[in-house]
Amino acid sequence: MSSDPADAARRLAAARSFLFVPGDRPERFAKAADSGADLIIVDLEDAVAPRDKERARRSAADWPGLGARTVVRVNPPGTPWFDADLAMAAGRGCPVMLPKAEDPAAVATVAERVPLIVLVETALGIERAFAVCSVPGVARAALGNVDLAAQLGIAHDDTAALTHARARLVMASAAAGIAPPVDGVTTAVRDLAALAADTAHARRMGFTAKLCVHPFQVGPVADAFAPTDAELRWARSVVGAGDSVTTVDGQMIDRPVLERARGLLARAGSPAG
Repeated sequence: MSSDPADAARRLAAARSFLFVPGDRPERFAKAADSGADLIIVDLEDAVAPRDKERARRSAADWPGLGARTVVRVNPPGTPWFDADLAMAAGRGCPVMLPKAEDPAAVATVAERVPLIVLVETALGIERAFAVCSVPGVARAALGNVDLAAQLGIAHDDTAALTHARARLVMASAAAGIAPPVDGVTTAVRDLAALAADTAHARRMGFTAKLCVHPFQVGPVADAFAPTDAELRWARSVVGAGDSVTTVDGQMIDRPVLERARGLLARAGSPAG
């Protein structure tokens, strides 16, 4: 990752696939980096037992790839490891994923130092999603579906049960003017049908990326969040029709529709006219 915060924020906003790798498994770092994921998340939090936290941080700091297409998920504020985790990431010019994001003041203290993804995974975080997403320096939000579901006493893979939470995070991101959020994990690692259903649901809700827990998931996730050929054909025809109100294939085209078409082309890396 570039040490330029603006460039780092752009990369965070554009990524479709984020792959977790445990911070205490440095032998897996290079494999994760070669997975094709847009960004690698070196996890110092949930994937690491308390007795291994210090070792995981040292392993992350020693990895030459840290800071290049890499995010560090630090331990939450208030834990014994948070300050050292944040200092290590900031010292390497590495963006941070902040878990249990629910307090805008705590988010602001991190966002002042590093480009930031807020991981919203508590009921209070969902209720405060707009305030959290509006903190200057927050590049993007992500949904922590497993932790949130545990707090609510529901199944983390029940898309209907988490529809409200997903909608709140999408709305909050749009209202705050940041990139659309990143969907949570599919824990059925090799179940492609479950992964496809989860990504299709998240895409319909307005998410444009997903957290992955295994390299096997990276390719399908990237494909699922890429604009389809049909969408790109539609977008090119809309952009080609010009800026005035008109019709394309019998559908009225005005400024909001034109902006959506340009957004699809931008996501595909195509010229947006």
